[in-house]
Amino acid sequence: MNNFIVTRYEVHSDKLKKDAVFCLLSDLHENSFGEGNCRLIKAIDDISPDVILIAGDMLTASQELGLNRYKEIADFVAELCSRYPVYAANGNHENKMDILEGFKQIAYRGYEKKITDAGCVVLRNQGTYLEDLNMEIHGLELGHEFFRKIIKYKMPEGYIEQFFGVPCADRFQLLIAHNPIFFDRYKEWGADLTVSGHVHGGIIRLPILGGVISPALTLFPKYDGGLYEIGESKMILSKGLSTHSIRVRFNNPGEICVINLIADKK
Repeated sequence: MNNFIVTRYEVHSDKLKKDAVFCLLSDLHENSFGEGNCRLIKAIDDISPDVILIAGDMLTASQELGLNRYKEIADFVAELCSRYPVYAANGNHENKMDILEGFKQIAYRGYEKKITDAGCVVLRNQGTYLEDLNMEIHGLELGHEFFRKIIKYKMPEGYIEQFFGVPCADRFQLLIAHNPIFFDRYKEWGADLTVSGHVHGGIIRLPILGGVISPALTLFPKYDGGLYEIGESKMILSKGLSTHSIRVRFNNPGEICVINLIADKK
């Protein structure tokens, strides 16, 4: 729980105007790697990314300490914003905190205000266009029904389109979507690259078999971490930086993902 690795990926597209380096963070769950998460900041500074993506669950809805801890995580994200452009989408924990009443909702909204005031672009079923890259970044925030345990909830037809419409085929479409199990729908919508988290690398990882269990209590989940492809569409699934409740990760260090985006010539 106190160590992490840096994993690198390369994604090519002739839709991109130029090369770029993106850094993906996910599932910090209020953990700290040194005071103020200084070890994470140093590792990110060593990467020197053009953009940081946050794929959700930086907070933890189920912890009674959330009201105190969110300020530290907000300060960490705000510090990143002082150094790099940051685009974030919420996970199920931030979403849950926001719809609850009481101190958890107050905690989430304080966190969001702090990071947005610092310059973080929080995409709550919204998108934005990066003209210099010819890239649209969309943040999909799924409701709690999409995170049911054991039984997978089917995503209705047109669900993503109701927020983002039909994507422009000439622009590189990057989708931040916390839950990876709907990768087929993300591809059908038109995502060139999806970045996700949520699964925590399967919590326990075994040689050859990979991740053992997902947060939905699925044994040996299909998507546990790494690079996946359906046709031309790709998904990079972060193993996350921590976990929550029972804080156990076996043979499964936390992870910062580095995505080298390569602009191919047409």
